[in-house]
Amino acid sequence: MDPEQVERIVEAALLAADGPVSIARLVNLFAKGELPDENPHGAVREALAAVTVHAEGRGYELVRVASGFRFQVRQEMSPWVSRLFDERPPRYSRALLETLALIVYRQPVTRGDIEQVRGVAVSPSIMRTLSERGWIHAVGQRETPGRPMLYGTTRKFLDDFNLRSLDELPPFEEIQALMDVNAAPAPEAPVPAASVPADEEQAARDETEADARPLAEVVQLPIGDH
Repeated sequence: MDPEQVERIVEAALLAADGPVSIARLVNLFAKGELPDENPHGAVREALAAVTVHAEGRGYELVRVASGFRFQVRQEMSPWVSRLFDERPPRYSRALLETLALIVYRQPVTRGDIEQVRGVAVSPSIMRTLSERGWIHAVGQRETPGRPMLYGTTRKFLDDFNLRSLDELPPFEEIQALMDVNAAPAPEAPVPAASVPADEEQAARDETEADARPLAEVVQLPIGDH
């Protein structure tokens, strides 16, 4: 099969996919003999390079993330493309973003580690939200009394933040700026007390109070040996 046809097939597959596609999956699209037997992965990589070049100057781009390759709208197009959607993007509390940052940069960590650094209790709703987003998961248990759960980030976290691996994490200052932009300006309306357990209600108050603490102070404190 000629390289241009391989490129068209790869491009079509990426357009049709509902998520990132790995090189191995792209290679599996082809029957035996359709790619060079000596280096089928190399042929797909060449096709991906050609697709990347052809996307230059367009409103979209081909990017590589942890799970593979995908097309996405260029960031500078977002002010216009966002008008296609009625729903506004979610805005997260500063407490949630600080918790995520601690997990990202200090993983694996326990809730106790996070509470030690931030100086306040971590609301169960924050951990639940991060888990439901698919950004964190349990990676084990610490061999200490009570065997607390250890948390780390997921492949979906990498995909959502356009990262191939944790080695590509930006300097913390960039994360701080992102938090300042995306943090909700005010706490959400409280849930009626009758439906909130006392410990969660107190934790929510603690999180609100913690929002006033400088983020650099929160994250740069030592967490201790694991």
